[in-house]
Amino acid sequence: MKIGFLGFFIVLLLASCGDEGVVTYLSTDIDKMIGEQVKEQINDNPDQFKILDSDEYPKVYERLNHIRIEILNSGMIKHKNDFAWELRIVDDTAVLNAFCVPGGYIYVYTGLIKFLDSEDQLAGVMGHEIAHADLRHSTRQLIQSYGISLLVKFIFGYDGGGLVNIAANLAGLKFSRSHESEADLQSVKYLYHTEYDARGVKGFFEKLNKENKNPEIVEFLSTHPEPENRIQKIDDEFKLLGGKEGKIFSKEYEQLKKSLN
Repeated sequence: MKIGFLGFFIVLLLASCGDEGVVTYLSTDIDKMIGEQVKEQINDNPDQFKILDSDEYPKVYERLNHIRIEILNSGMIKHKNDFAWELRIVDDTAVLNAFCVPGGYIYVYTGLIKFLDSEDQLAGVMGHEIAHADLRHSTRQLIQSYGISLLVKFIFGYDGGGLVNIAANLAGLKFSRSHESEADLQSVKYLYHTEYDARGVKGFFEKLNKENKNPEIVEFLSTHPEPENRIQKIDDEFKLLGGKEGKIFSKEYEQLKKSLN
């Protein structure tokens, strides 16, 4: 991505606008470049990110890719044709999480898959994480965490001792309450135009509340805004859209979880 000295001064000017201003005016090329770098870092770090082989777990990948395609075809993804939207499953049963880095690289942990009760819940969480990338929350958060120097490194290919190892610090990245809420509501909008019940992410939060004494859940809740208020907002958005109930696929989901054993 060659933009020369003029581009350099533009980046510095945008920096004065704050993190939101930088992302608003930057091309999505920066998202794709960051995403490709993070993907490489994850692939190079199998100790932290043990990626399941799609050839060894075809049924699991088939169902998760079905969810991914349903969301992408909802007609609600702004950057559907701009980002990669690749999906990988990380084998770590102790982690109840998923994330989507800039450029649309989606990672789902086996711990999350085994924790949930139905496919619509997983679709809800995936929709939430996809929203963070599609709304460019992930890029904003990385700029806020690492500063404008991150942009300079990616735009100009400046090494300076090695690019920031973003992948190793993904767990420490936290979204603002407003961005988390926006991703919740966007997940509802995505799923409303699929076969899934649009309240899937609500089911995830309800299960978290039900089992909040579990150590892994306590750790998750410590880095995420409280679910209670988010549940009400999800319900309100669902009703605002018309309240159309979708499918939850609970029996099929049990088969999916067994495929991981």
